[in-house]
Amino acid sequence: MSTQKSPPSRAQDEAAEWLARLGNQRINTDTVYEFRDWRDDPANDAAYEEAEAFWEESGRHAADTEIMRMTETAFARGRPAPRAWFRSRALVWSAAVASLAVVSAGVFTVVTAPPTYTTGPSEQRVVQLDDGSKVHLNVNSRVRVRFKPGERRLELARGEAFFEVAHDAKRPFIVVADGTQVRALGTKFDVRDRGSAVLVTLVEGRVSVRKDERPTSWTLTPNERLVVPDMGEARQTPVDAAQSVSWTTGRLSFKDTPLAEAVAEVNRYGKMRIVLDGDALQHRQLDGYFDVGDTQSFVKGVSLEFDLQATGPVDGVITLRERSVAGT
Repeated sequence: MSTQKSPPSRAQDEAAEWLARLGNQRINTDTVYEFRDWRDDPANDAAYEEAEAFWEESGRHAADTEIMRMTETAFARGRPAPRAWFRSRALVWSAAVASLAVVSAGVFTVVTAPPTYTTGPSEQRVVQLDDGSKVHLNVNSRVRVRFKPGERRLELARGEAFFEVAHDAKRPFIVVADGTQVRALGTKFDVRDRGSAVLVTLVEGRVSVRKDERPTSWTLTPNERLVVPDMGEARQTPVDAAQSVSWTTGRLSFKDTPLAEAVAEVNRYGKMRIVLDGDALQHRQLDGYFDVGDTQSFVKGVSLEFDLQATGPVDGVITLRERSVAGT
């Protein structure tokens, strides 16, 4: 007697669609908001975690002949209507790979691993690498991928990237940014090139960090950050790692954050720029959550919180200052 597989649920269908949509595509902030809102539903969140876990596991076995057969079938079939996708868990992987195809004159060409990925001023990008690892690029960022048989090396040429590394003991995962080298096997960490310094924040696992060819190295454990300046000594400090990488969820999280620092972070994503008028405002402590790119909501929130007056925008600049007290 044969057993029939139950059809996928709506959440599983949509999770597979999101996996294919986000895989190796440029995404703007509107897409990030939409994805975040969709994952607010616990059923959707669980379905996506399941689909993503299957993708990562399948990525480690890409040479499997049955998986390759399914992939070829997916390419030959073309991209079906969204609600007709994914009739089994195995096809989650096939369809995600199919999303990396480029259509030109009706011919599908597999994009295996372009050497460079970039983002512009108002976009983020999620890249699925051929080893099962994932790179989430923040705005204005660029990463170059150089995989070899005994090493997985990436160069963060500018900006910021969050790395979810597939474990492979035979091929260490190395990220280089402005002479700072981060080495990991299977972990989650963030690297940001701020120009004057490189920031490495560890979310999960363990990484070792080295600057240029110097003998000194640092080992990070979860919820630690290493700041490696161009000049001077490196600083290793505890941080809230989830807060530090909240940009990957479409939100910016601040807790006891100096207002000047929060403004600088918000300015990275918005088309308008915020300026603080008055030194007294710089060190006000801010707690809160704000959507990436929603400068106006941030301005309204901090104006109410600290009783500030906002003027502008003038030439794309919004100025925040303390309200004048009547009679003074």
